[in-house]
Amino acid sequence: MKLLVKLGGTLLDSADSRDALARQIAAARAAGHEITVVHGGGKQMTRYLADRGIESRFVGGLRVTSPETVDAVLKVFAGSVNHELVASLNRAGILAVGLSGIDSFLVEAEQMDPALGAVGRVTRSNPSLLHLLTANGYVPVVACVAGDRQGQIYNVNADQMAVACASAFGARQLIFLTDVDGVLDGGKQVRPVLTAPESRQLILDGVATGGMQAKLEAALSALAGGVEQVRIAPGAASSVLERILAGEQIGTKMVVTEVVTR
Repeated sequence: MKLLVKLGGTLLDSADSRDALARQIAAARAAGHEITVVHGGGKQMTRYLADRGIESRFVGGLRVTSPETVDAVLKVFAGSVNHELVASLNRAGILAVGLSGIDSFLVEAEQMDPALGAVGRVTRSNPSLLHLLTANGYVPVVACVAGDRQGQIYNVNADQMAVACASAFGARQLIFLTDVDGVLDGGKQVRPVLTAPESRQLILDGVATGGMQAKLEAALSALAGGVEQVRIAPGAASSVLERILAGEQIGTKMVVTEVVTR
């Protein structure tokens, strides 16, 4: 099965967590799954900027990306976070390859809003490099940085990067491993299954807001783009990836419409 696993930056902030996830991805690859990994790194970025006296500003949940912040995007997302994860995956026995959307026009973007600076909106994705690598046993590890045909560099929301890669790659499942237990309903209970209409209703009712709203909107885009199933699950849970692939209900499974069997 073709899978895209998106790892939240919080899960990659410690070596123990990073190595545990790498071992799980290695096991899934050994079981025959073709896997692409996309990762964030917002926590690491905020710390990097703060250490240099640069304040992080957000508008609508998106980091305002000035020219000096673009330099940090490359150093942190496509640099330290990406290569630390690649090293963990290699140590787990995988042939991992660190990439960003800039490589071979993997993901192209355009400026989303001048007020946000170099924040990009994905315009297209070319999966040729992902197909080439995964078909030959490699695991691409993609940082959330994109470019355009004029050589501009953009900071792209990691969830949107994951959706673009998953849809173009033809992934059957997109698995968001994050720092929450799943999608909560109005009663603060994790919903085990959500259909696309139910997901939209949670947004309309104001139940899903902020980061979860953004994640649901990304998931809806993935389902509309042909991904069969999206999972939002706690990345720190024991053997979480193995359990998801074995069919265990953990986190929230999102589908276009729920199939009822009798």
